[in-house]
Amino acid sequence: MSQAFDVLVIGSGAAGLTAALNLAEERKVAVIAKGALGEGATGWAQGGIAAVLEEGDSFESHVEDTMVAGAGLNDRAVVEHVVSGAPAAIRRLIELGVPFAEEAGSLHLTREGGHSHRRIVHVADATGSAVQKALEKAAGAHPNITLVPDMVAIDLVTGRNASRFSTEGTIHGLYAYNRKRKRVETLTARATVLATGGAGRTYLFSTAPRGATGDGIAMAWRAGCRVSNMEMMQFHPTCLYSLAAKNFLITEAVRGEGGHLKHPLTGHRFMPDYDERAELAPRDVVARAIDSEIKRDGLDYVHLDISHREAEFVRAHFPTIYDKLLGLGIDITREAIPVVPAQHYTCGGVVVDRDGRTDAPGLYAAGEVTESGLHGANRLASNSLLECLVFGEAAARDILRRWEELPPVPEVREWDESRVTNSDEEVVITQTWGEIRRFMWNYVGIVRTTKRLERAKRRVDMLRQEVQDYYGKFRVTPDLIELRNLVEVADLIIRSALHRHESRGLHYTLDYPRLAPEPKDTVLVP
Repeated sequence: MSQAFDVLVIGSGAAGLTAALNLAEERKVAVIAKGALGEGATGWAQGGIAAVLEEGDSFESHVEDTMVAGAGLNDRAVVEHVVSGAPAAIRRLIELGVPFAEEAGSLHLTREGGHSHRRIVHVADATGSAVQKALEKAAGAHPNITLVPDMVAIDLVTGRNASRFSTEGTIHGLYAYNRKRKRVETLTARATVLATGGAGRTYLFSTAPRGATGDGIAMAWRAGCRVSNMEMMQFHPTCLYSLAAKNFLITEAVRGEGGHLKHPLTGHRFMPDYDERAELAPRDVVARAIDSEIKRDGLDYVHLDISHREAEFVRAHFPTIYDKLLGLGIDITREAIPVVPAQHYTCGGVVVDRDGRTDAPGLYAAGEVTESGLHGANRLASNSLLECLVFGEAAARDILRRWEELPPVPEVREWDESRVTNSDEEVVITQTWGEIRRFMWNYVGIVRTTKRLERAKRRVDMLRQEVQDYYGKFRVTPDLIELRNLVEVADLIIRSALHRHESRGLHYTLDYPRLAPEPKDTVLVP
């Protein structure tokens, strides 16, 4: 029930597969996926990848746009590092066969909210899917990469799970539940890379995949790593309002190509009332504007209308959205799209340096699971896949560079379930999951108050204790593993929000509506 590898990568999206492909040049790598390989957030990304490729654009401009969107909470050195690495990352994807859209022999670049130039490379409106397929194909063909689907990560193997030849905080791999064999297995490695994505499913409405339950953040926290800026939860302004197709995202590029947000009853285009950038304002501004319109007039949704553009243009640029909505009875070339904000991206996470190193020896992280300093208080559109590519490669390069310094793998204790039994009350998991997601949406959503946050804290404290008691008595299941992580991450989000006594970027509170004099990260220490 134990398997040993040189490096263990937990997560099979853009960050994880990028790390694996770079590591496999010299090391044996296992890529662990919670479900099927392509079920993560990467494959869901519609918009594209931001990179300076247009004449007249500049790294400085991309950096400035990122800093403005992040409300000054970004680490400029990290932003410069990622932005300067973008063109090379795009070239590597082209070499892997990603069929980016072209126009007149050059890459077609679109523009999205918060960007001062056209710099979004894309594959129509299904960029993430194309990137995921290309990375999967390359990883599947590499002799040094083992792809391991259907393994649900439980906890990192730390020094306290090992023999006396290890220190307590050192990471030696992972305990994971094998869905097919229905048992817990131990996977050891000299280095471990967390690429598990975000925590979107903490909220009732989210565009994130079903598996986005904050697993990597919770595991790293329990292993002694700091987390930062967990209150910075991005809400995408435009998720399709539909009972038939929940969580379907309407990409930022629809607004970038001229889509207007309108009041569904009056037809008034309202974004110019809130910001001079109108529909091209950063996501936090647009999300709060839509939330304000909905709450003020008791609406269920607002309209996103691109029907004034040529029908051929709309179908060519947004074929996935066009086909999906046409199947639901909405022709976007003739009528508006009903949209609402929904949780979209976790800007906070595990603290890492520019090489993807965490606080724990032997543990690296890349992508949405991290707080790298790139996004600050609000992620700029299409910087997410870019971060995965740059930090996935950076983590791999650092592991290879420091290989001889990494701690050797000691003897590790196997998982022990001899003192627990199968549960006879699975309803507890369903009930608790629903409670968390609902109070997080109502009390820790787009607009916050101290009173709402304190209500949420009381509820999460009670549920954390209940989940911990349940976890200690019964054998683990995938749902129980996710619930344990979900309640841990919810608590981190609430605690971080209570710590920030200002409104900055994605954290907007009625009790502290102004910016503090100096931007400071909210850092929680285990």
